[in-house]
Amino acid sequence: MADFDVIVVGAGPGGYVAAIRAAQLGMKVACVEKESTLGGTCLNIGCIPSKALLNSSEKFMDISKHAEEHGIKATKIELDLAKLMQRKDKIVKQLTGGIGFLFKKNKIEHIRGSASFIDSKTILVKSSKEEKKLSAKNFIIATGSSSIEIPSIPIDEKQIVTSTGALSLQSVPKSMLVIGGGYIGLEMGSVWSRLGTKVTVVEALDRIVPTMDGEIASNFMKALQKQGIEFKLSHKVNNAKINKDNVEVSIESPEKKELKEKYEIVLMSVGRKPNSEGLNLEKIGVNLDEKKAIKINQEFKTSVDGIYAIGDVAPGPMLAHKAEEEGVACIELIHGQKTHINYDIIPAIVYTNPEVASVGKTEEQLKELKIEYKVGKFPFMANGRALTTSTTEGFVKILADKKTDSILGAHIIGHDAGQLIAEIVTTMEFGGSAEDIARICHAHPTTSEAVKEAAMNVDGRAIHI
Repeated sequence: MADFDVIVVGAGPGGYVAAIRAAQLGMKVACVEKESTLGGTCLNIGCIPSKALLNSSEKFMDISKHAEEHGIKATKIELDLAKLMQRKDKIVKQLTGGIGFLFKKNKIEHIRGSASFIDSKTILVKSSKEEKKLSAKNFIIATGSSSIEIPSIPIDEKQIVTSTGALSLQSVPKSMLVIGGGYIGLEMGSVWSRLGTKVTVVEALDRIVPTMDGEIASNFMKALQKQGIEFKLSHKVNNAKINKDNVEVSIESPEKKELKEKYEIVLMSVGRKPNSEGLNLEKIGVNLDEKKAIKINQEFKTSVDGIYAIGDVAPGPMLAHKAEEEGVACIELIHGQKTHINYDIIPAIVYTNPEVASVGKTEEQLKELKIEYKVGKFPFMANGRALTTSTTEGFVKILADKKTDSILGAHIIGHDAGQLIAEIVTTMEFGGSAEDIARICHAHPTTSEAVKEAAMNVDGRAIHI
């Protein structure tokens, strides 16, 4: 007889949510986590601490640079970096502790250690104190992802850092090179730029955030340039050498010229890789794809019966909310329920200032697919609420099918874009059209009215432009 109905390997957003849902459905559940705290990368060294620093640094920038326009004279602004970091750590501790409480509440057995498969029904869990074998009817692998490393750029998490090190710098560096123009690099670069660091971003492609709508990406880069962030597009970093007081970096230009530059801190942010190693998957016959992600079918099943995979360790966007949805859906399918996830409408957000949020198809994708579409845009400059809060940068863009008016994609750049996108995601989930949003009464004055006006402008009838 198996020890558990379900053992979840990994306690990140996908894993802990799966464990809780399994317990709600009456299963006997264990969750194995190798780290000392629950919550995975997201809560400990990712989503939550980065957003805490983004919020604090945005307040610092607002007071330093924008207080006067509101009639507020702030003459002596000082940064207490240690206290700022303490606030971040306090939030992380509260949330990770909260998961521990939820495990106890739902009678989930929390097992500390690293797991590896002995066979398809048994794992070995090793910790510094002991080793033990555990069996289960079903296993869910939710081990997440980690930063991609390049051998010629040696990471020490002090001078050459990943996002983990960038979240815990002890002082504000004079200069920082961010390698990679994706979401994580731009968020962490923004934090330190606001606090006084001269930030340079090197991106091998000819644009930043390559999966984003092109028009939005272009406006996004201009907004960050206005804040003082420098971009070197179509450049790549060949190697980096750590010196006593700086990091010497060799950068290759589009013309193949070598540039030697020095930075106090280098942030390595060229993407993430699935954490599929160390689980002994090859031995038991679990198949991986070319990126070492675990292959799964539509029901999250791997090539071995009774073993499932969700979140960053499985193919698809590496997003915490995607992992959470998969955790719930996977457990419900194991329990015999009917459920599904619509991967076409998973929103993605960059929590910079301005924020950027997107869902569905971009214009470039629609053109490639030869789908006829209409565009409706509305600028926050014409929105009353945005004017009163000095958040007029950016716009809402809605893409709708030319024949049916169904929403195919939406892209927002501006303050609170991550909150505003939810209305459009909901409408798309229920098969709604731009006209549906246009006919909904939105409270005045709110920035959500910009979403309504963009929807109205799909048919060229926005009122306030």
